[in-house]
Amino acid sequence: MTDVVSTTPGLFPLPDWAKDELADLKGRQKGGLVTGDESPEITDAYERAREEIVGLQTDAGLDLPVEGQLRWDDMLTHPLSVADAVETRGIVRYFDNNNFYREPVVTDDLAATGDVARELEAAGGLTDDGLNAVLPGPYTLSQLATDEHYGDEADFLSALADFLAAEAEQFPDVETLFLLEPSLLESPPGDGADERASEAIDAVAQAADADVVAHTYWESHGGDGGIDEKVYAHLLDADIDAVGFDFVANHEDNAYVISEYGCTDDVALGIVDGQNTLVEDAEEIRERVEWTLDNTHGTDFETAYATINTPTFYLPSGKFEDKLAALGAVERTEVKA
Repeated sequence: MTDVVSTTPGLFPLPDWAKDELADLKGRQKGGLVTGDESPEITDAYERAREEIVGLQTDAGLDLPVEGQLRWDDMLTHPLSVADAVETRGIVRYFDNNNFYREPVVTDDLAATGDVARELEAAGGLTDDGLNAVLPGPYTLSQLATDEHYGDEADFLSALADFLAAEAEQFPDVETLFLLEPSLLESPPGDGADERASEAIDAVAQAADADVVAHTYWESHGGDGGIDEKVYAHLLDADIDAVGFDFVANHEDNAYVISEYGCTDDVALGIVDGQNTLVEDAEEIRERVEWTLDNTHGTDFETAYATINTPTFYLPSGKFEDKLAALGAVERTEVKA
């Protein structure tokens, strides 16, 4: 029997009122959009938005709410962008879509800021449930950032892993940590780099006092579909509790990889579409969970995290709330694997 637990990979859209209020406040703040250097009015708006977002998850019945990452204007690069050793420069396209972020350029030795830990402390006071923390994975961060200090790809990846590990060590009590690693699919590491990526993920996982999910999503452009088998084999060597799969983008190939090469004791099933405004109902989500567990032969997962396949910052806030409600209706329950 598999315990099904509902959660999300975070990076939520701002509530509509917060978008308008924060756009006005940031437009009037000297320096414009400077995340990490907010005025008291901006801080207050984010606190109210965080309270609303955590409440939405609790009301929806999600087992493991997230803080929401509403301050992450630069999306996955946010924890790096607010570090002292990083300069944010020109606007860069986020993967292959119409979202953009400021390029984070590392110019000195990286040191943890505690920024994410403070967000989690604030969220922890808003719920009696365990929290699911969110961080960018070190390999993905290495692909989104620019190095002007370490001078070597391997050294840069190692430094990013140490940076994220130091951030995780400052976390308050959380139940899980989702390390978001879309670049393992979008720009998979080659020979040698795949082992280093696994070692970097391992370093962050070992620093976290929580169950760690390395969540992969978004298909590589021009690839054969699903995660590269060698990359996956190395990923399983990391000290992680679960691998996350995007079963919306590619359910057949992901089910094959799990069946053919095995998996961790737990698994995260991305079975709600985080980029499409079509809202799934609870029964459809249950059926997707059951299909994945029925079609991953030779596995007997202890826990399956029923989750959204990608972050949801693309979605209109109303559709996002509807998807939360549908996912939360898939109550914590045991299903046959």
